[in-house]
Amino acid sequence: MKFTIARETLLTPLQQVIGVIEKRQTLPILSNVLLKLSDGQLELTGTDLEVQLITRTTVESGEDGAITVPARKLLDICRLLPDKSAINVDCKDERFAIRCGSSKFNLATLPADNYPEFDTGTTELEVAVPAATLRRALEKTTFAMAQQDVRYYLNGLLLDVDGRTLRTVASDGHRLAVFEEVLEIEGQGRQIIIPRKGVLELARLLGEGAETVTVQIAPNTVRVNLGAVSFAAKLIEGRFPDFQRVMPRDLARIMLIDKDVFKGALTRVSVLSNEKYKSISMEVDEEAVMSLKAQNPEHEEAEERVPIQLEGSGLSVGFNAAYLLDAINNVGSAQVRLSFTEAANSCLIEDCEDSHFKFIVMPMRL
Repeated sequence: MKFTIARETLLTPLQQVIGVIEKRQTLPILSNVLLKLSDGQLELTGTDLEVQLITRTTVESGEDGAITVPARKLLDICRLLPDKSAINVDCKDERFAIRCGSSKFNLATLPADNYPEFDTGTTELEVAVPAATLRRALEKTTFAMAQQDVRYYLNGLLLDVDGRTLRTVASDGHRLAVFEEVLEIEGQGRQIIIPRKGVLELARLLGEGAETVTVQIAPNTVRVNLGAVSFAAKLIEGRFPDFQRVMPRDLARIMLIDKDVFKGALTRVSVLSNEKYKSISMEVDEEAVMSLKAQNPEHEEAEERVPIQLEGSGLSVGFNAAYLLDAINNVGSAQVRLSFTEAANSCLIEDCEDSHFKFIVMPMRL
């Protein structure tokens, strides 16, 4: 393998691929990036066996071949080379030689034939989605995913394609975030659970401006094509809880609160809440005033009173302040709507101007 490439042309795909390559790997070759050169196209592949990224770029000139080299060392070298410089690569005798101006580097290699295959399976459903829609769907829900929960199916994001509706759903058992959007192209009904790392990596890639992405769903994997970048992830096996059953019905109390006022009060009160549980109490009286209170094991206390618009009777309930703040930060309207059933066994939080996003948080015992 031999080629010449502009520094910036190599640096961008390397930065994209590096996100899925773990620093510590049980298999040494998984710390490497697979480079394949064919007909002037350089393909870079990185994987941790759960998530795979493939990016493509063009070289100025070269000889075809394939090899794997340490990903982070190659990235660090490219990052530190002068801007707009030309990089000359010559791979022979199990050495990856890099020349750029007066700089010269030799990296160890491992054979491309030993790089693990990532079987994406046979595509059963393919849907074209506007990149902006998918990006927004992930942004509005990923924060509610569980981390290392024993209920493994919660350690990811539910992608639900139901007719013309695309939904993303995330929950850690204490809160639930749902985003849904109607697509112009109809698709068959299908639900998949994408692992947490894959979701975060996909969200990062979607921020780079592709107009439309193609989502290909196979029995055990999902592949998303974003122009020159191809993302694939193994799916989490299992059944996601029926989120529709969690949606509160027969709402008895509805409150409208200024978002910034509510956010500020929650932030201040939570300073003196229990550091581990972030618990606060919320009391609403018949005069449409909400009292937010917190105390900690040192018997320190905080209280804020916030005027609201109230439909229904008052209530007294406890919440994790961090969960409420996460939801409020994803509300775009000037006011936020809080709705409760008669039993106040959950709180539905909605954007007053955007019906696509809904958030449910379960109360805490105080």
